[in-house]
Amino acid sequence: MAETIKLSEVEHVKDGSNYLRGTIDDSLQNRVTGALNPDDTHLIKFHGSYQQTDRDLESERKRQKLEPLYSFMIRVRVPGGVASADQWQRMDALSDAYANGTLKLTTRQTFQLHGVLKRDLQQTIAGFNQVLMDSIAGCGDVNRNVMCSSNPRESELHRQVYEASVAISNHLTPRTTAYWDLWLNGESTYSSAINEGEQEDFEPIYGKTYLPRKFKIALAVPPTNDADVFANDIGLVAIEQDGQLLGFNVAIGGGMGMTFGMPETYPRLADVIGFVPAANVVDVCEKVLTIQRDWGNRENRKFSRLKYTIDRVGLDTFVAELHQRLGYELAPAKPYRFETSGDAFGWSGGPDGKAHVTLFIEGGRVYDKPGYLLKTALREIAGFHTGEFRLTGNQNLTIANVNPKHRQQLQAILETHGVWNRTEKQTALRLNSLACVALNTCSLAFAEAERYLPQLLDRLDAVIRANDLTDDGILIRMTGCPNGCVRPYLAEIGLVGKAIGRYNLYLGANHAGERLNKLYREMLDEDGILRELTPLLEAYAAEREPAERFGDFVVRRGIVAATTHGQNFHA
Repeated sequence: MAETIKLSEVEHVKDGSNYLRGTIDDSLQNRVTGALNPDDTHLIKFHGSYQQTDRDLESERKRQKLEPLYSFMIRVRVPGGVASADQWQRMDALSDAYANGTLKLTTRQTFQLHGVLKRDLQQTIAGFNQVLMDSIAGCGDVNRNVMCSSNPRESELHRQVYEASVAISNHLTPRTTAYWDLWLNGESTYSSAINEGEQEDFEPIYGKTYLPRKFKIALAVPPTNDADVFANDIGLVAIEQDGQLLGFNVAIGGGMGMTFGMPETYPRLADVIGFVPAANVVDVCEKVLTIQRDWGNRENRKFSRLKYTIDRVGLDTFVAELHQRLGYELAPAKPYRFETSGDAFGWSGGPDGKAHVTLFIEGGRVYDKPGYLLKTALREIAGFHTGEFRLTGNQNLTIANVNPKHRQQLQAILETHGVWNRTEKQTALRLNSLACVALNTCSLAFAEAERYLPQLLDRLDAVIRANDLTDDGILIRMTGCPNGCVRPYLAEIGLVGKAIGRYNLYLGANHAGERLNKLYREMLDEDGILRELTPLLEAYAAEREPAERFGDFVVRRGIVAATTHGQNFHA
């Protein structure tokens, strides 16, 4: 007799949800509480939102015998990270009207709104759908926002890769009408997302219970790995010929998350398994996703990502199943070379005479403060800019395809509002920093990240300047927990929160995003971090080889061993 599988709680919630409806509508109508019904907190993720509380206020609200201050984060999908000026203006307006007045640019090239109250969810979501943006599959056990290299310098090639990212995103968007029914009175802005002519919902790719866990896809254009393709369930490396897109090398099985105290959980980089012509890339993505749908672990969500499926069944077995479902085999992978996973800041020119400017957005947070009116500056620019706003995979922003007649005006706005100096006068260490939201709203966070990293960087910058490392782009990333939302295990210096004011220090990833780092020290406070990093940075400045990156230096010197696979990450 076959062994009965004990499904996780979330699997039962999905199965009984009527294609992600659940009782969300009832939850929204209940004005007694700022929260949703418990099962609906799982389902609303598929609609692009997380229920959160303000953890800074927990003690005081308990003292006053009040429930936690519930609010919602909304993640708006932006396939390939490309938004129009109208879309930027709408997101800016919604952040003021219904959120906390700021925009968060994420490491998946999306917008996040924070602090939206339950009573304002519907008009907020309807607001960005009116400018052809949506949040369906922004979170949940589905394919998330599809990332794409934001580097605009390879104009025609980048356009073709971007179009591939949009095609993949559209094809893997859930088909349930629940999103449109709940938030838009049944009116869809995308006819492809509606099961036209059908009496009932169905999901031709996902099925009734969707995937075992989240799924991520990214596309990158060598030599820049700014989308960190190997951190994704599917990473696609663009291969060009004579400036045109030939196809993609396909990598599968990447993922960043792990759990403290569980060495059987680990970050993993994707394995390159072959090459696919551009015309077949959507088909390949669908078939990899459906194998994970059918083979993934639905009992324990800690082991539900594709990386664990591949390591459980074996890469060769997985690839053989992929070839069977495709009806053809992938060709051998083609040569490529990555040089960096960072962004190139400042102005650059395109072949069509238009210019692009990439701005450093610390922590991805768009806001105003005295002397630094970033939000105001970008709002003014959106009023006349005829190109795009491109969100990068490193929480930064490229104002792309600037009309030559607008460049002087745009530059003046950046300078007048104190924005230009925040890019122009930083150390390369700070320019290559990433931080997740963490406290005060993320329920998973053990420690600060976005609110604290700038303070730590102030002290580290002094070490950097003292050792003439100002222009050395060392990747430093901080998270408030081990789930890895800003890919800390691909940082040359990774800081992962373990308790308030305490971080585990990881070293030794390579700058191009092709090697994981390794745990170096545990439970460090700020002074401990400085105490450990200062002599290493001094040694790097004095003893590195020509063009040697910091992550490569600490491995070559034996300070940490190289991580060759996720399964030896903890070794």
